[in-house]
Amino acid sequence: MGFQLGEDQDSGMNEMNLIPLIDIMLVLMIIFLVTATVSNPSIPLTLPKTTAEITTPPPKAITISINAKGEVAWNSEVITLDELAKRFQDAGKADQKPTVQLRADKESRYDTVAQVMSRASEAGLSDLSFMSEN
Repeated sequence: MGFQLGEDQDSGMNEMNLIPLIDIMLVLMIIFLVTATVSNPSIPLTLPKTTAEITTPPPKAITISINAKGEVAWNSEVITLDELAKRFQDAGKADQKPTVQLRADKESRYDTVAQVMSRASEAGLSDLSFMSEN
């Protein structure tokens, strides 16, 4: 006959600790409730209908290139500054004025760049952007 006083150290765990499981379930429930209210707006809206017309896209941009020698090119065609002024005048008369993209070589003279910008401004082409390498 064997008696044992005190606790039995050889027995395994009889109960499972449920507190961590309850904590995880509460956090998941809060996350679910927050995302459910965000995805479903609480204010019902009736959005207005408009009769807006689709606008035409802007015309293509004009690319002006200036190389180190001071030669000016309209897109890829080399032209003189006088011819450039005439083409700017024609482009300035259009309903939608094009964008002028200026590509100047780093060795080009500032005077040539200023002349191109001046002729574009005189023709009313004020949307001018400078292009560079990345």
